[in-house]
Amino acid sequence: MNSREFAEQICSRLRAAGYQAYFVGGCVRDILLNREPADYDVATDANPNRVVELFPNSLTVGAKFGVVVVPSKSKQGGHLEENAEYLQTEVATFRSDVGYSDGRHPDAVVYTKSAEEDVKRRDFTINGLLLNPESEAVLDYVGGLEDLRVGIIRAIGEPEARFREDKLRMLRAVRFAARFDYTIEPETLRAIQKLAPDIVQISPERLRDELTKILTEGAARRGFELLDETGLLLALLPEISRMKGVEQPPQFHPEGDVWIHTRMMLEGLNPGNSPTLAWGVLLHDVGKPPTFTPPSEPNGRIRFDRHVEVGTRMAEEIARRLRFSNADTEQVAALVANHLRFKDVPHMKPSTLKRFARLDRFDEHLELHRLDCMSSHRNLESYEFMRQFISNTPAGQVHPVRLLTGDDLINLGLRPSPSFKAILDAAEDAQLEGIICSHEQALKWCEAYLIAARAKSC
Repeated sequence: MNSREFAEQICSRLRAAGYQAYFVGGCVRDILLNREPADYDVATDANPNRVVELFPNSLTVGAKFGVVVVPSKSKQGGHLEENAEYLQTEVATFRSDVGYSDGRHPDAVVYTKSAEEDVKRRDFTINGLLLNPESEAVLDYVGGLEDLRVGIIRAIGEPEARFREDKLRMLRAVRFAARFDYTIEPETLRAIQKLAPDIVQISPERLRDELTKILTEGAARRGFELLDETGLLLALLPEISRMKGVEQPPQFHPEGDVWIHTRMMLEGLNPGNSPTLAWGVLLHDVGKPPTFTPPSEPNGRIRFDRHVEVGTRMAEEIARRLRFSNADTEQVAALVANHLRFKDVPHMKPSTLKRFARLDRFDEHLELHRLDCMSSHRNLESYEFMRQFISNTPAGQVHPVRLLTGDDLINLGLRPSPSFKAILDAAEDAQLEGIICSHEQALKWCEAYLIAARAKSC
């Protein structure tokens, strides 16, 4: 049984019990666009208590807002049955909402028997359509079918009212317009531009998730151009907005300023790219605006001294501001910190090159470099060099088991100390360079290293 079949079963049971039941929202939109819905939502005039009576295993976390989650299988002893396919569908009672003091949740929920009244509280016309899964008939009380036909994102009812209810809807308008390559209807656009400064009232986690969707759904460039047009970019990511008009050396960046370059890289992101890669692309040059230095002489060039170090700190600050996980913060910062190192790979020592290739999620580093090149000088020599190195070098040579360990140092009579790391790292370098190839050679190397270190300290 797939998600649609399960949602159809729910509708059938509700109808058999004498209630209205329809598919609603994004799933209807996607069905009409011949896209596979990510999930299916059901709207009904049965109140939450009645839904729970009809589906006893339901989850009632959102019941106070009229939403009950119906699972396809119950848990046995707190665990899902082995190999059981687990689906779940949200079932929402028709309602009208009263006030949104927190800019997210309704202050009160009033249930209704009217499907029309229910859809008029929703965000955009293309998400306000209902579909009867038995007859395939579509109910359209808000003009959503026509807006789907012509490609328009239009707020239902009065745009400012919709956005004041939940300010995240402003970002969702941008995301849908980018994903479907639609136009934002003028009144809806003006309302977003007016209320854009209020977007910061939304929790950082919700903002992060919505921005990540814009970056990973396959239309990141269009999405960020719309963020700029609406004023949301300046409100949310002023560091990115400052890229506009920051010129670059034409011999390296014939495409133009930092904003143009970054948008070109965003355009190269494929749907489904990892969030950390997408954020790394967005932020890789974030340190250029604050480090911009114009030419100091007629034949001089623009410089961005230490923009990598500055950009790495800025990327970490942005990630913390948006409540990224520690692991994702570290990866995004690493992408920014290492993006210029590729120019040196043909000249790196074997040990340095191997350590570079050992960076966590190195495929993201490599892809960011490719996009960087293709959005500027288009020279892929370092990219191809690195690809060949990875292809031709066994993993055991890139990340071998260490031939010298801390226990070896203790057995040689050394006491554990901070110097252990320096000795072990130097030994690993020698191993990666091919200077030592066995445990015996590593011990002899270490003895010579210690003699040289003592002589140097005398």
